[in-house]
Amino acid sequence: MRIGIGYDIHRFGPGRTLVLGGVTLPGETGLAGHSDADVVLHAVIDALLGAAALGDIGTHFPADEARWKDAHGSVLLERTLALVRDAAYAVENIDVTVIAEKPRLAPHVVAMRARMAELIGVSEAAVSVKATTNEGIGDIGRGEAIAAVAVALLREA
Repeated sequence: MRIGIGYDIHRFGPGRTLVLGGVTLPGETGLAGHSDADVVLHAVIDALLGAAALGDIGTHFPADEARWKDAHGSVLLERTLALVRDAAYAVENIDVTVIAEKPRLAPHVVAMRARMAELIGVSEAAVSVKATTNEGIGDIGRGEAIAAVAVALLREA
């Protein structure tokens, strides 16, 4: 078994659609970033890469490369899963905590779990998504950003 931890944070940005865990949240202000700024999938990607000792998201998908401009997190996750499989590992489970003051995420947790399970190719029981606030502290607490922390457990394939 191998364990990895991932973290990502992005500020809100005008003219962007909010995508978290591969799920579009209509009517919400999106996050600024080179790709789709899906902090949930980005944190999961870093956790997977870390568990397999394959570097980090910036190594595989550099922000200065045009081909990753506006790339969907699902595409980055698909490529990451291929790297994990090539390293002879399989995903056992994923646990994610999303940290945001806004929007309210509880109504979207079930959809995020289902979408991530579908993308990863595991049962929904193997994916956990929780949401919390930052209690008004810092950029997240002021409603300027969203962050996510993820843990991935891999097993030998």
